[in-house]
Amino acid sequence: MSHTVILEINCKPGMGTAMMRGLLRSLADTRAYEGAELIEAYVDSDNPDRIVVWEKWASRAHQEAYLNWRTETGAMDSMADVVSEPPRFVHLTAAE
Repeated sequence: MSHTVILEINCKPGMGTAMMRGLLRSLADTRAYEGAELIEAYVDSDNPDRIVVWEKWASRAHQEAYLNWRTETGAMDSMADVVSEPPRFVHLTAAE
């Protein structure tokens, strides 16, 4: 069963465009990562400094391995100057 994750990124005022530009560049690697099924990035229509990423993974383990890789490569730390708070990950289970 697939695993769904919503990633919420709240940027410092005026930094949403820069964050999205960097995020879009990194999505090719994300989509190519083992277990990635679908990754879409959105800008909040009412707050351009809020980004939401919708992710579908083969399993939670795949998403966690991916996040560990991004952390090890420094990608998560590189966001520190742009975000107003730590990114929030929401792990969802489909209702049956």
